[in-house]
Amino acid sequence: MEKGIIIAGNIIVDALKDIDVYPEHSKLTTIRRVHKSMGGLVCNCAKDLAKIDSEMPISAVGVIGDDDYGKYIRSEFAKYPNISLDCVRVAGETSFTDAMCDIKNNTRTFFTYRGASDTLCPEDFDFTKLKGKILHAGYILLLEGLDTADNEYGTKMARVLATAKENGIKTSVDVVSEESDRYKSLVVPALKYTDYCTINETEAQRITGIELSDVNGKLIPEKVAKAEKALFEMGVCEWTVIHSRDASYGMDRDGNFETVPSIDIPRSMIKGTTGAGDAFCSGILYGAYRNMNISEAMKFATAVATISLTTPGASDGILSYEEILKFGEENKAKYGEVKLD
Repeated sequence: MEKGIIIAGNIIVDALKDIDVYPEHSKLTTIRRVHKSMGGLVCNCAKDLAKIDSEMPISAVGVIGDDDYGKYIRSEFAKYPNISLDCVRVAGETSFTDAMCDIKNNTRTFFTYRGASDTLCPEDFDFTKLKGKILHAGYILLLEGLDTADNEYGTKMARVLATAKENGIKTSVDVVSEESDRYKSLVVPALKYTDYCTINETEAQRITGIELSDVNGKLIPEKVAKAEKALFEMGVCEWTVIHSRDASYGMDRDGNFETVPSIDIPRSMIKGTTGAGDAFCSGILYGAYRNMNISEAMKFATAVATISLTTPGASDGILSYEEILKFGEENKAKYGEVKLD
């Protein structure tokens, strides 16, 4: 009997503002719509997985405040009976993000208040109570309490992942994209205790130091494969998956390299890109949970991410496993594989 999935990390309220275009410094733009949704890794992935499989147990781990945003998060999670908040601690002020959604270019710019999520620490992970097949944790670089140095493991995040593995739980991580030199010191220690690593091309490049694109900005599959091998050398055990706007690239522990192009949907169907990366990651997690091979998991994840684009909120458009499979089947002609020579 499967034990479900544990989702740990940032719990955030997203204040989404649809704007005509992101303005230049000191210039004005018009806000067309304001709406609120849950955001951050825990909210997005837990909701995605709950909608994909309403029978699968999901345990959330994080910190929220005893404030209006915290009450909003609890009320939203209450809509999903299979999500447990027993390991969500109440302290401080709930983290929030103002997300500026450029409706002309379908891009997002974030202003975040890190708040209570920054206090998440190893003591919040009680593995005598937390049961699951996989622990998915993140975002690395955006969790001050877990990004802290640890004398034995390198970082507190690495300590949590190592402890999970000692308790027979597979581990998965995600990373936030930022302009910094912290990737080597904070991400690499965690990879030593990671089974599934799902990141985007920018993060992969900063972690490995391998330039992945040509002069026109197009990803080079051979370079991506080299980066994925480097991630395994850093400690990843099962899968590395690098996702980009045009395709995802994955490698399993046997060195099998797969490419799955994105599904091309009409621009008019795209209502927002908030949460698309987490939707993709949720698909990878569910694929691993259901014992899919990496190619099957990537195709499923691509379908999940594509469906997420059809609504403004991060998880509003996510469908059930069966409906996503049907969507993927209807669009299978748009999938393909690129093999290296």
